[in-house]
Amino acid sequence: MNSTTTSSQMQAWLESLRPKTLPLAIAAIMTGSALASWTGHFSWPVALLAFLTASLLQILSNLANDYGDVAKGSDTEKRIGPMRGMQKGLITAQQMKTALKITVLLSCLSGIALIAAACHSLGDIIGFLGLGLLAIIAAITYTVGTKPYGYMGLGDLSVLIFFGWLSVLGTYYLQAHTFSLSTVLPATACGLLSVAVLNINNLRDIETDSQNGKNTLAVRLGGKKARYYHAALLTGAMFCFIAFTLLYLNNNGYGWLFLLAFPMLLKHVLQVLRDPTAEGMRPQLVQMVKVALLTNILFSIGLILN
Repeated sequence: MNSTTTSSQMQAWLESLRPKTLPLAIAAIMTGSALASWTGHFSWPVALLAFLTASLLQILSNLANDYGDVAKGSDTEKRIGPMRGMQKGLITAQQMKTALKITVLLSCLSGIALIAAACHSLGDIIGFLGLGLLAIIAAITYTVGTKPYGYMGLGDLSVLIFFGWLSVLGTYYLQAHTFSLSTVLPATACGLLSVAVLNINNLRDIETDSQNGKNTLAVRLGGKKARYYHAALLTGAMFCFIAFTLLYLNNNGYGWLFLLAFPMLLKHVLQVLRDPTAEGMRPQLVQMVKVALLTNILFSIGLILN
């Protein structure tokens, strides 16, 4: 194997790992940790292990997505998004299966270390072991299996649950060892921002997904309604952040830092609503990831300063 082939394969694996998606997983853990800090329960070891576990689960989902979409014929040359390793023929199905097994093992080891560091009772240990197993199954079965839920339009709900409620509330609980109703609003906001990223991705691929039987929610709604749905997701996220600030931060100025992302968010929404093409969603996907990450960072900084 020459150096050019090796370099091409390394690039193919990097494309399949999709490191640009990791900020979404990290943002949820950051928000949950900021909430823990706000209530005086922050723990560096727990936060770092949560970051690692969430990143590995995101990578697992990305690899499984590539494997499932290629196996089902959804990733074709007509797809607007970037070609991945299996689609290029640089990664075989067997190699991807091996990578999936390794990532599952690493996710389990990281998750067990997180539970060992954070959980103080048998009930919590059993509960989070169950949630971890559920997260691994969800990451794989999004596009893999006889009835992948991503092909039935359930991906949005899954993202809200795992990138919002489970990630944020779980991270908070592992550090504070209690549940607080106040954390539901920012957890929901974080989840809605992640759903918006998925929706832009599905709007970009709406034509090829429809042709290949991948009935995402964007396909089911149609391009026009999916764009209105996108605006509703971002409106809902901002409403949750605003409601949390009004209810729990006593109008402290730092708590409103997340509003600095509003101009960027508004510009993004208007561009999505005005551009009816699938091709036009390609740059908007990168923009949406930036908007989601920036909003969560500003909200987290505001919490810590508060």
